[in-house]
Amino acid sequence: MAVRWLCSLFGKPFDGGKRMDTSSQHPSMTRLQEMQGELATLGPQVGTFSGLQSDREYRRLERELNRLQVEVDQVETEGRPQLQQARKLVAQEVEGLLRHLEENATHPSRLAIEELSCEARRLVEEGVVAPQRAGAGEISDELVDALQELVLRLTQVKTGGRVSLRKARYRALTRLCAVQEVVEGRTRQLTLPLSDDTHTAVQSINQAMVRVSAVRSQLVALLMGLSSRDSCTQLSRVLTELLVELDALDVSGNAAVRNYRKQVVEEINALLKHLDLEGEGDDTRRYDLAQNDSIREIEAIRGRVSQLREGVLRQNEVGELAFRPKAELQGLLTHLDQVDTARNPCIREARRRAVLEVQAVITFLDLREALARRCPGLQEHPSHGAVWQVLTSLSELQAQVLGFDGKRVDKSYMLLEELLTKQLLALDAVDPQGDEMTKVARKQAVKFAQNILSYLDMKTDEWEY
Repeated sequence: MAVRWLCSLFGKPFDGGKRMDTSSQHPSMTRLQEMQGELATLGPQVGTFSGLQSDREYRRLERELNRLQVEVDQVETEGRPQLQQARKLVAQEVEGLLRHLEENATHPSRLAIEELSCEARRLVEEGVVAPQRAGAGEISDELVDALQELVLRLTQVKTGGRVSLRKARYRALTRLCAVQEVVEGRTRQLTLPLSDDTHTAVQSINQAMVRVSAVRSQLVALLMGLSSRDSCTQLSRVLTELLVELDALDVSGNAAVRNYRKQVVEEINALLKHLDLEGEGDDTRRYDLAQNDSIREIEAIRGRVSQLREGVLRQNEVGELAFRPKAELQGLLTHLDQVDTARNPCIREARRRAVLEVQAVITFLDLREALARRCPGLQEHPSHGAVWQVLTSLSELQAQVLGFDGKRVDKSYMLLEELLTKQLLALDAVDPQGDEMTKVARKQAVKFAQNILSYLDMKTDEWEY
């Protein structure tokens, strides 16, 4: 494993000392071979390092590599070419690992991940932690929306397949998504609590609920790096003790109290599932999604959607609407809805984008069919007819967008964007003159044009798993 890491880092085989003359017993050669053994151990650690230069692990790895660099310089070669070549080789390996370590910590995408993480910490500090300290418990819808926006922006950070960046992005996403679930859980109120005089066990359940509320805020602070006092292990122990206490309560004979205890237990279990994140992301399978079964399933669906889209566009070019695979497309939407995302935000985003691809083809077919059926009467309001003229142009532009396979720097992209914007301006210029049907039609047409622009934007944002 270590050999493969070093080979990938420097583009040449690392043979653990085989290029050196192992028959030689010279002390300098022996020491250089020992150094190569140390590098074989440090190589994978450097390759998967996903932190920043301020992290303790970064300083440890840098310190170990600097030590080896000094020791390599101190190795005596006595002018022997074989020893000189061996020392040069080890020195190159050390320098390469130092360079790769720095690149991992200072890569623009890694800094972008940290910037988004800092923004999330600020939001959580201002919207959750600080209000909790002040005794307030309200969570605003704006905070929930802002956290969702950050999750989306994190999934769009480019990693270029780099292991360290995939790991850093996955780690940030898992914590932010955990916070998001905890925060959204706080916005859902229990149908109870009950008053203490309802049952002898109610007071104990109420006290447990108060402690659960405190742990919830501690968990949010811990996940976002806003607390140095608590640990996942400590909070897990507190919640587990609460489960034991609740299980020991005698609530027989009172369905309302049993239901209350059940709700509190569910609250605790919902928090416990987020307390295994300390080692989250160390397993390569968690952040390298190329072999993920759900991603493969989504990609297979996208492949079929691509085939159907091409068939629809071919029929559209010759002015025919005989090919109408709407039933199959609806079935693919149902299939996508059943894909297991395993609470992985990157898989969720992949599924969301696939859904938009299917919906884009369906809306194109719907509009083409509506245009084909349209029979304007003499009583049609002129403004209503103007909206339909814009929809005709939008249908033609949507066909080009569906078939577009370029980049944002392409002239064809900029032309499409400009033409779609012009259609929005044309809709804005339509005066309904009080006609309600025109108002509704114009509103729908504006939304349709905006959706086409968003789809064009999505097709060209170079998103990756």
